[in-house]
Amino acid sequence: MYIRNTIQTMKKYSFLLQQLISRDFKVKYKRSVLGVLWSLLNPVLMMCVLAIVFTNVFKFSTPGVNYLVYLLTGLTYFNYFSESTNLAMSSVVANFSLINKIYIPKYIFPLSKCLFVGINFLLTLIPLYAVILLTGTGLNIYHLLLPVSFVFLFIFTLGIGLILATVSVFLRDMFYIYGILLQILTYMTPIMYDISMLDPRLQLLLKLNPLYHIITFGRTIILYHQIPSGMDFAVCFLSALVSLVIGVLVFRKNQDKFIYYV
Repeated sequence: MYIRNTIQTMKKYSFLLQQLISRDFKVKYKRSVLGVLWSLLNPVLMMCVLAIVFTNVFKFSTPGVNYLVYLLTGLTYFNYFSESTNLAMSSVVANFSLINKIYIPKYIFPLSKCLFVGINFLLTLIPLYAVILLTGTGLNIYHLLLPVSFVFLFIFTLGIGLILATVSVFLRDMFYIYGILLQILTYMTPIMYDISMLDPRLQLLLKLNPLYHIITFGRTIILYHQIPSGMDFAVCFLSALVSLVIGVLVFRKNQDKFIYYV
């Protein structure tokens, strides 16, 4: 019943959702000379910097696969999570003036942020595939399964975004705390390094991170030209589902109290 009501509400407010996403695009690229090209250049420039540092200074490598593709794949996935959760966290607080004037389902704000960044995410696939082709990594039929990993990533991120959006209403310090947590998560996620180079006990710890499994799902297809195992599918699906369920429950339980914390 709740799911059906949610779908009906989303249909009713689909125009508002489109307007919120459109507004975010206009604000982000306002007075920008390159505009959406930054969505293409940013991951490439970041990859170049990190590749130079980690291959020349720390001597990182990924045996059997191209390090640039390995790095850019991890960056593409993680950057989506990072930007989406940051924007979703502030989405309710930033729209208090609108919430106080008219009735709007409040979850539409973190949802619009995740969708907005998702459009940019699709744009970042262009430089990713350019690097895949230029490095000779090549394409394969299993790339048709990549959208499944994107869905897992979106659902997991939305769940975390709903939790952060709720907590930040009651605890404004969360904006600063999450910056630190995200910095730690950056190094706890094997974006720039291969997890196999670590101590087995530390590997077990890092494998508790759902982002590790979602990124590995994509890398299995892109780098190793293989279908992810049934366990990979199960872990990614359960991680995404648990995140969304907890996020929805936390947000739904507290949303009526938001108005008292303007």
